[in-house]
Amino acid sequence: MAAWRPSPAIRASYAIHAGAAALALVPGQWPLALAAFLANQAVLTGAGLWPRSTLLGPNLTRLGDAAAARGEVTLTIDDGPDPEVTPHVLDLLDAAGAKATFFCIGKDVLHHAALAREMVARGHSIENHSQHHLTLFATLGPWQMRREIADAQESIADTVGRAPRYFRPTAGLRNPFLEPILADLDLHLATWTRRPFDTRCGDPVEVVARLTRGLAAGDIVLMHDGNAAVTAAGQAVILSALPPFLAALRSAGLHSVTLAHAFDEVPS
Repeated sequence: MAAWRPSPAIRASYAIHAGAAALALVPGQWPLALAAFLANQAVLTGAGLWPRSTLLGPNLTRLGDAAAARGEVTLTIDDGPDPEVTPHVLDLLDAAGAKATFFCIGKDVLHHAALAREMVARGHSIENHSQHHLTLFATLGPWQMRREIADAQESIADTVGRAPRYFRPTAGLRNPFLEPILADLDLHLATWTRRPFDTRCGDPVEVVARLTRGLAAGDIVLMHDGNAAVTAAGQAVILSALPPFLAALRSAGLHSVTLAHAFDEVPS
C-alpha cells in the first residue's frame, strides 16, 4: 500500500474550501464565499473530465524514458474481454509479434475466464477497468468507487493468478476520490497518449490515422475490443485497424510491449 500524497491542486482545494467557509461567516461576504467554492468545484470537475489531467494525482499518459529509448510503445485495449472480438485480436497480435495490455471489466473476466487466461498465457497483461464499467463511475462516492475497483482486482486476480497493477476508469473520467483509493490498493492510474475514438468511429482508415499521427516511442495507445464501433461490413473496427497500425509501428522501428514490461516489472 502506497501512502497517498495530495496533489498541489488538491491541497489548494482544501485551502479554498477552508477559506470559503471562513469567509461565509463574515457578514455580507457569503456571495464571495459561494463564488470561490463554485469556482473550485468547477476546476475539480474539469480535471476529472480531462482524462490526461494530472491535477487530481499521478497519471501515466506516457511510458518512461527508458522504455522510449528502447523504442517501445504500449497498446492498451479496453472494455473486454469480448468472446466475439478478443480471440481475433489475439491472433492479430501474435501474427505481428506484439504484446498488449488489456484493461478488462471484472465481471466479464469472470464470465469469460478461459479467454482471460488465454490472453495472459499468450503474453499479454490484464489490468483493472472496474468491475461493471459504470457509465457514471466518475460520479460515485468513495465507498462505491472503492468497491468497483477492489471487486475487479479480486475478479481478475482469482481468474488469471495475477493482481492488476494499473487502473483505468470508464472513459478515463474520475473525481478526487479516486487517487486515495488507488494508493490504498497499490494501483497506478494509466490513461493514454493518443486515442482514436474507436467506440464511435467505424472507419478503420480514420482510426489508424488518428493513432499514427505523431506516433512516437513512449506513447500509450488506446483501442477497444469491447464496445467497439463497427465498420461498414459490420466488423469491430479494431479488427480492420489493428493490422495496419501494427505495420506502421514496425515501419517506424517501434514495438508494442505491456505496461509491466515497459516499467521493468517483469523480465523483457
